[in-house]
Amino acid sequence: MLSNAPLILINPFCPEFSKRERLNEIIEYSTKGYNYIELTTVEEVEAADLTNRRILFTISLGESGINLNWMAMMKYFRINTNSLEGSIGGVILDGSSEIFTKSAGRDLVFTANRAGCTFPGKPLVEGTKTLKNYYIQAKNLDTDNFKAYMNAGRTLVENIMTYQLPEIKKPKLLAIHASDRKTSNSIALWDMISRDLQDFDIKEISLRNGSVMDCRGCRYETCRHFGEESKCFYGGPIEEQVYPAILECDAVVMVCPNYNDAIGGNLTAFVNRLTALFTTHRFYDKSVFAVIVSGYSGGDIVAQQIISGLNMNKTFALPGKFAIMETANDPRAILESEGVSERAGNFARNLRSRLTGEER
Repeated sequence: MLSNAPLILINPFCPEFSKRERLNEIIEYSTKGYNYIELTTVEEVEAADLTNRRILFTISLGESGINLNWMAMMKYFRINTNSLEGSIGGVILDGSSEIFTKSAGRDLVFTANRAGCTFPGKPLVEGTKTLKNYYIQAKNLDTDNFKAYMNAGRTLVENIMTYQLPEIKKPKLLAIHASDRKTSNSIALWDMISRDLQDFDIKEISLRNGSVMDCRGCRYETCRHFGEESKCFYGGPIEEQVYPAILECDAVVMVCPNYNDAIGGNLTAFVNRLTALFTTHRFYDKSVFAVIVSGYSGGDIVAQQIISGLNMNKTFALPGKFAIMETANDPRAILESEGVSERAGNFARNLRSRLTGEER
């Protein structure tokens, strides 16, 4: 029975066995010792109660990066935005190309997250055709790329099964932005949200003023040397203000206007320069949320960049429904958006629930 399975495997059917062979191997290795129920069709997904579950998404992408059965399932999750509420998930994607796995993974995590699924840090295991993306891990483990891939899958399943949702009495929030408070729609939206979080310990850091240098791509040994002292080669506000605040906080709120379907330059530099701190610290016990305002469209693209940068790469947990995405163009126009106060209040309640366990 579905209700008795500790793990749900959402494994969209692929009719070509040759494309499934390596995926089957990593599934077998990763889930050894765990009982699971496998769902392979959209009809099975629609009939199942997938709330409050531990879920492993495993998809064979082939050369095209497209699995038609997964497309049907994704449609269901996008329409039914509470269908994964309370669940904890991870993803294994196996492809026959050097591209598409990361973009497919970001799309999947974004979709499932909007349906309520939480993803622990580093939730994506992706196998490209050659597995060259496992070169560094294989080197660190003193093994070959295939075994490193298998090991990553096993670690992912263990993370899914052991992850515990936070229950923090007075969460420490770090809101990071690079906008002009007088005109910014994203700051105005964050102000609406934060009014409902006054009992939290909230710290805001603006990266707007002064020069925020982007990552220079130091050698790993150099980066780690600075990271051991919670420093970075370039110093400045990232080292002086952001690093200590990151280490102290329970969650980061990225306050992001959409600039040309991308995170703004200073916020991008912040994500990139977390690498020095990341060499000596992992952030599995911290969460990331996002407040995104677009002048036209594309909020989902910005949200996926945050997922990729902070959840998949820097190990921040991605709580269910982590982002609020709004559209406003003229300065402060967000304040006149119909229903925005209610949506801001709902997002604040969601953020509170995900961090404190209240009304969960």
